[in-house]
Amino acid sequence: MLYPMTFKPILKQVIWGGSAICPFKGITPVQEGIGESWELSHVEGNYSVVANGALADRSLDELVHTYGAQLLGKKVMERFGTTFPLLIKFIDAHADLSIQVHPNDELAEKRHHSWGKTEMWYVIKTAPGAGLYSGFSKQIDADEYVKRVENHTITDVLKHYEVNAGDVFFLPAGRVHAIGAGCFIAEIQQTSNITYRIYDYGRKGADGKERELHTELAKDAIDYTLLPDYRTHYKAHTNATVELANCPYFTTNLLDINACMTRDFVELDSFVVYICMEGKATLQDDKGNELHLHQGQTVLIPADTKGVTLMPAPETKLLEVYIN
Repeated sequence: MLYPMTFKPILKQVIWGGSAICPFKGITPVQEGIGESWELSHVEGNYSVVANGALADRSLDELVHTYGAQLLGKKVMERFGTTFPLLIKFIDAHADLSIQVHPNDELAEKRHHSWGKTEMWYVIKTAPGAGLYSGFSKQIDADEYVKRVENHTITDVLKHYEVNAGDVFFLPAGRVHAIGAGCFIAEIQQTSNITYRIYDYGRKGADGKERELHTELAKDAIDYTLLPDYRTHYKAHTNATVELANCPYFTTNLLDINACMTRDFVELDSFVVYICMEGKATLQDDKGNELHLHQGQTVLIPADTKGVTLMPAPETKLLEVYIN
C-alpha cells in the first residue's frame, strides 16, 4: 500500500550557493556553498530516494515503474508516461545566479529529446534589498539580444524586481530570468535539466575559466513578448486554498493554516506534493497513514489517496502542487 512519502534531499554545491538550506531543513552539520536542495527529482542521475516507511531507500524511478498510475494518476501517465513530471527544489542564492532561459517542449524535444521547462518561484525569505529578474523591461528582438550579451548590457533591458517573502513569479518556458543574491526560494518546475545560460557577469568557474554561454541556443528559445508586469498577484487568506499558479504542467496553491483543513482528491487523478515552508503539521490520509511534517520537508501523496487532513501545530505554511 502506498502512503505519504518524504525523500532524502539531494544537496547541490555551486559557486553561488549559501549556508541557509541546511538550517532551514534541520540538517546538521551545516554545509557551506549549498545552492539547491532537490526535494523531489526524477532527473536522470539525480533520482530522489524515499526516506520514510516500508519503501525507504527505494528510488522515485523504481516507484514510478512499479506503481504507475497508482502513484502518478492515470491522466498524468497518459501525458508524461513513466516520467515523474515535476522537479521540486529549494534555492539559496548567496550570490547572483546567471541570466538564463529554458526552451519549451517542442524545442527541447527537437534538440535534447527532453521536456521543456516551465517553472514558478515562491519567495520564502530574503535578505534586505534582494531582487530578481523576470522578463524584459523594453521591447527588443533577437539581433539586439545578441549585441547586448556581447557588450554586457543585457541586464539593462531586463525587468528587475525587489522581492519579499510571499512574492510569486510564474516563468513559462521562454521567459528570461535570474534569481538575485539574498533570495531563498521554493521552485516548482517541469522535470527537465536544460538551461541556456545567457549572461554570467564574466564569472569564472572552478576551472578558472569563464562559464560557457549559450547565446545562439537561447536566441531561438526566448519569448521576446513585452508584458507590463511579470509578478503574480494574489490575495493571501488564512485557512483557505489560495491559487498561485494554474498551467498545463502544474497547479500550485498556498495553504497558510492555523486550523485543521481537509483536502478532497477524489476527482483529481494526480499525485499531490506538499512543501512545508514554515511551521509544523500532522498529515493524515484516508488510508489511516499519519506523517509529521516540519519546515523544509516535502511530501509526495500518491494519486490513489482520496483525501488528507492537515493539522497545523500550531500553524503552518504549505505549498500544494498537483496536475489538473
